[in-house]
Amino acid sequence: MSIFNRQTVAAFVLGSALAVGVGAYAVERHAGGPHAHIGRLYAEVQATDAQKAKIDPLLKAAMADLKPLHEQLHDLHKKLLEQASAPTIDRAAMEATRQQGLALADKASSRVLQLVADVGDNLTPEQRKKLAEHLSHGRRFRGM
Repeated sequence: MSIFNRQTVAAFVLGSALAVGVGAYAVERHAGGPHAHIGRLYAEVQATDAQKAKIDPLLKAAMADLKPLHEQLHDLHKKLLEQASAPTIDRAAMEATRQQGLALADKASSRVLQLVADVGDNLTPEQRKKLAEHLSHGRRFRGM
């Protein structure tokens, strides 16, 4: 049972790192301006040049905020793997590492939500609907 617990905790932290990493990667890829992915998204919601000019800095700011969280979560993942492979399992230390991972994931989730709201503030209700449809079709990480 202790192996299952270690694997569960490791999977959780890995999953959290992946989620934050994907978010940071996606924002970083699109922060430099109208790249192909963000350009397709802008075209799909028919964003105006004025909207693009307001949204691009929001993406850059989000990337700047998410990148350190991704790095911290990566470090926690390494720490958890070290703890899980130690000669003696320190459950309290592993739980503390898990709690740190949860706190980082919460910060990242909050920042992504802020980005979504900030971008939404710069779109019309019709554009927000198109964006939601775009994201609901499983294209989050391929097409955005």
